[in-house]
Amino acid sequence: MSLTPDQTSKTQSGAMTPGAIATELSKLDLPAPSGLKLTLPADPKSPSSAGAGAGPNSALSAGGNSLFSPVGTDDTGDISGPEPEALTVARRKARSESVSEQLSTTLSEMKLPQPERIFGPSDDQNAQDQGPEKKQGVSPEDWDKVKLDDEVPEAVKEPKRMTHSRHTSRADAAVPRTPTIKEDPEPSSSSHNVAKEQKVTPFDVEGEVDADGKDLGIDYDKLTKRFGASLISQELLDRFERLTGQKPHPLLRRGTFYSHRDFNSILDRYEKGQPFYLYTGRGPSSDSMHMGHLIPFMFTAYLQRVFNVPLVIQVTDDEKYLLERDIKKQAELMKKIKGKKPLDLLRHYKKMGQDNIKDIIACGFIPEKTFIFSDLANVGGAFYENVVLMAKTITQSQSRNVFGFTDSDNIGMFHFAAVQATPSFSNSFPQIFGARDDIPALIPCAIDQDPYFLLTRDAADKLHYKKPALLHSKFLPALQGAGTKMSASKENTAIFMTDDPKKIAKKIKSHAFSGGGATQEEHRSKGGNPDVDIAYQYLSFFEDSDEKMEKLAKEYRAGTLSTSEMKAACIEKLQEVVAEFQKNRSEVTDEKLAYFQDPTRKIDPRPKPKEAAEAAPGA
Repeated sequence: MSLTPDQTSKTQSGAMTPGAIATELSKLDLPAPSGLKLTLPADPKSPSSAGAGAGPNSALSAGGNSLFSPVGTDDTGDISGPEPEALTVARRKARSESVSEQLSTTLSEMKLPQPERIFGPSDDQNAQDQGPEKKQGVSPEDWDKVKLDDEVPEAVKEPKRMTHSRHTSRADAAVPRTPTIKEDPEPSSSSHNVAKEQKVTPFDVEGEVDADGKDLGIDYDKLTKRFGASLISQELLDRFERLTGQKPHPLLRRGTFYSHRDFNSILDRYEKGQPFYLYTGRGPSSDSMHMGHLIPFMFTAYLQRVFNVPLVIQVTDDEKYLLERDIKKQAELMKKIKGKKPLDLLRHYKKMGQDNIKDIIACGFIPEKTFIFSDLANVGGAFYENVVLMAKTITQSQSRNVFGFTDSDNIGMFHFAAVQATPSFSNSFPQIFGARDDIPALIPCAIDQDPYFLLTRDAADKLHYKKPALLHSKFLPALQGAGTKMSASKENTAIFMTDDPKKIAKKIKSHAFSGGGATQEEHRSKGGNPDVDIAYQYLSFFEDSDEKMEKLAKEYRAGTLSTSEMKAACIEKLQEVVAEFQKNRSEVTDEKLAYFQDPTRKIDPRPKPKEAAEAAPGA
């Protein structure tokens, strides 16, 4: 018996190929099989479709029989020939569909920017040079009108998932989020509308939108009921002032911090001289903080001075690396820092965190009562023990439901909730509290951070630890007004703490949303609305005098105070605040930076006695 080269080579190696086996079987005079009840589907293009059998590489050998259908017992087929064309075509089609499905899944997980034009000139000048008759492409306005639900296959639609850009921190939580793609209705259809409920999570903040597409902002009463928090009442503010001897901070009495969990219990402890501490944090998102970052730290510094209690500040440089979903942004950042590997990016966030700690120190905390720490530098020992204890109390299902995580999110994102929760437990800081686990924390934070601490409070019961108390703030608007996004990457949306007086004045004059009339005449006759006027809102965060704020609001509503005069008052105050901050920031030395971050430094946890409270500095 002669062998082909292929058969020979395989025989010499001690094995025969499937093709060689089929050839040998075809030479045997075997009776045709019967009773298999299998046949190939008819393929009019294949000459062998009438009775071709399954070759050695058929679909059956691949583990399935979906290409065959039951027929009579006489349709047995021929198993001796080469693979039929119908099977080859079917296999190629199945492989192509599988690859397409994988590609669609990959594309659906990518955060690709929407194109402003599909083709044509890349800028307005080129379009004008070609003339209107030659102008091609889709304008940004027309592109916004495209209905994704109708035009894009399901597999490649933008995934319905959270976007992590602030969230990054309790201080950054003051920045509202907007949808990546606006779902505008088709003009010709009355059956579609753009009404959307508000959505507030640690990673995504969107205000309510009515049926006409008008942004209604955040309904804080509805949000408070949904989260099960309590509004800060005048009675609670009165008790705070009576116990501390201090007038509530403007952010408290004007409603920026508007709801709470168990704040009464903290006042109970203060009245009895029992210890508690403050906890807040920041995720480094920029080299310099802006006003939105500053305000929560200012308020926390005020509380520390009033209560004279320890404060821990968590800088979540690990969170910023783990939770950043903007692949394009990270790629641009890697290029900027000339990084070549992920470790370069992680170290960049760590360095950015150190720069932010200098900003935080400039906010005026009591040095001997304050411990600031980076997660990347500090997580270990007693702190990590509580991370592990906390992690075991949170299920994957809870993480999905509370934070909106999906299968494509890295496991670090699921685990980070345990890291952010751990500073809520006093024995995480043995240099302050030793092994005591019965001392509660008071956490000032924006309302979108509350889900983290709902899990923490639930876990505290399981771990037999004290539940943290919380003070929730509203979201601070950008210069462009309520419902807009304050972004560290967009220069004209915020006042940065590095801005000089001229830049502050220019930003307020040019970009601050006005609640005044459209014209001077209209403003004088009808007045303005200070409730939506950004200059007035910014003043309310920093101006301590209630009489001055009431006078400004009254005159603005009457039309006797112009928009330019309101902005001038705002500019003067902001320039004063930023100048003081910059002076304090310039005095932060490397020695001070190391002092605040020293994990071995002992801190006295005892609160100030009630009778000494009157000597505390004001806001």
